Amino acid sequence: MENAGDALVLNRTAIKTKSKIREYIEAILWALLLALIIRVSLLQPFRIPSGSMKATLLVGDYLLVNKFIYGIRVPFTDLRLPAIRDPERGDVIVFKYPEDRSKDYIKRVIGLPGDEIQIKDKQVYINGTVYKNPHEIHVDPNILPEESSQRDNFGPVRVPSDSYFVMGDNRDSSYDSRYWGFVSKTDLVGMAIIKWWSWDHGAWRVRWDRVGRVIE
Repeated sequence: MENAGDALVLNRTAIKTKSKIREYIEAILWALLLALIIRVSLLQPFRIPSGSMKATLLVGDYLLVNKFIYGIRVPFTDLRLPAIRDPERGDVIVFKYPEDRSKDYIKRVIGLPGDEIQIKDKQVYINGTVYKNPHEIHVDPNILPEESSQRDNFGPVRVPSDSYFVMGDNRDSSYDSRYWGFVSKTDLVGMAIIKWWSWDHGAWRVRWDRVGRVIE
C-alpha cells in the first residue's frame, strides 16, 4: 500500500509537471501574440507571385514590408496612426488592389498627389518633364497606339489628393494605374524594404545573390 510519504512525492511531481506544461503553453501563447502584433503593425512577409516588377523583384522573392512608415492601420477599421512620412516617388509599395481589396499588389510609386501624368511612346512625363526610373525595363520594342492599349500612350491625368499613380518596373508586362486608376492612401499596406529569401522554382535552387538585398 502507498504510504503518506509516497503520496506527497507523487503530488509534488504532478504539480511540477503541470507547472511546466503551463509555462510552455504561456510561452507559446505569448510568442503567437507577439508574432501577431509584429505582423499586424510592424513588419509583414510577402511572396512575389508575378513578373510585373522584374528585375527589381522576381517570382519567388520573399519580402519584408514596413507597415508603420505610412501609418499603422488600426485593425478592423480604416483609421491609421500618424505616419513617419508619406510615400515618395520611387518607393516600392504594397497596397490593397482597388478592384478587389482582398488582394495585395506591389508596384512602384510614380505620381504623387497633384502630379500630371502622361505617357508618350513608353516615356513617362510628370508635370511635363520626362521621368526616367533607373529600375524600369521594356521587353517589347513595339509601341502600341493609344486607341488599342493604354500601355505605351496614356493620359494626361491628374493624380487626386491622397492618391498615388503606380507602375510596375516591367513596364510592358504590368497591370497597374494605367489600367485601373489610382491607389488611395487608405489602401496603403506598407513599403517593401528587403528581400529576405529568394527561391527559383524553375531551377529548384536558392538565389543567394538576392537574399538580404535592400529593395531600391
